[in-house]
Amino acid sequence: MTASSFIARKLRFKGRLPLVCIALSFFIIILAVAISSGFRKEIGRGVSELSGDIRIVPQRQNLLGTDAPIPLHPSYEEALRAHRAVRSLRPVVSRVGIIKSGTDIHGVLFKGMPGGADSSGRVRIPRRLSALLHLREGDRMTVYFIGEKTRARRFAVESVYDAILDADDKLVVTLPLEDMQRVNGWEAGQVGSLELMLADAWKDAGQQNAVRDELGALVYSLSQEDETPVWCEASTDRYPQIFDWLTLIDFNVLFILALMVVVAGFNMISGLLILLFESISTIGTLKAFGMTDRDIRRVYLKLSSGIVLKGLLIGNAAALFFCLLQGAFHLIPLDPANYFVSYVPVSLHLPFILPADLLAYALILLLLQLPCMFISKIDPATTMRVE
Repeated sequence: MTASSFIARKLRFKGRLPLVCIALSFFIIILAVAISSGFRKEIGRGVSELSGDIRIVPQRQNLLGTDAPIPLHPSYEEALRAHRAVRSLRPVVSRVGIIKSGTDIHGVLFKGMPGGADSSGRVRIPRRLSALLHLREGDRMTVYFIGEKTRARRFAVESVYDAILDADDKLVVTLPLEDMQRVNGWEAGQVGSLELMLADAWKDAGQQNAVRDELGALVYSLSQEDETPVWCEASTDRYPQIFDWLTLIDFNVLFILALMVVVAGFNMISGLLILLFESISTIGTLKAFGMTDRDIRRVYLKLSSGIVLKGLLIGNAAALFFCLLQGAFHLIPLDPANYFVSYVPVSLHLPFILPADLLAYALILLLLQLPCMFISKIDPATTMRVE
């Protein structure tokens, strides 16, 4: 054990305020990072479930989605599935329609896809639509598909699901792919679009755009002349406001991190200054015995770093416990009309949390260099004369 380590173990901060401030700051930092990661994960999952991360759609398609089908198994399908970023692919047939339940009506987007419902003639509806039209599981409803010829169909509600994008103008009803093919008068090998779900590592806005460009070039090079011309679009193209909102959350997290580091740093600075003022005679004695200013600074920095590390561990443990409770019981609710989800989502993602811990720890220790400059101003002759 070095002399500086031995002396640092003998010194103590008076009071627990510095430790409490450090622990609280790290608790808020980790919580902010976990919430930001949770929003990104939940909203990304919801957008992916709603319309995929990347879509292959016809270049010419009317708003009703009733023309220009593409093959269910195009020539470029295997190349798409083999791409490093693509996790899965699903065929989809979408079409707008109007639901009538009693005297209530509402326009929605009907989406036929594998797994849209367990059996023909049954649909899954979002919870918001259930509230608007007073529909429950097992209820029947009449649907009017608008086009050159209006077609009426009867469906039963199989289940109600929670949608991320649950605004009144973005309601999506899912049903079996075969039902929508029959509504459009298409053959079994014709679909409206192909939706690609990307691996989690590729869901970032910038990475999605890069994958979109790669897949677009791949589809263009492998398409056959007799196939319907298509193009690729990413969820960032369809929902730019959502990804802008997520970017704003990330900016807020950086602001919180900086603010908490400053608060924790200045609390530690004040505590260290008090300790230094109380230890003037001790510092003078150490200098008289031949310790350099650098060695004495190391003593007090080791003492301070121990407090910061202890606060880091306490703050992390408290944040972890809170995140586990919030993830299991959704203790803090949110208004989905403003936040897209009905509760505060949290995700403990180590690649985000560990850098935040290390960065905050390093910045606080860097701030503690300021009060240590006071040590060089102490003259051992003066302090020993006073004693």
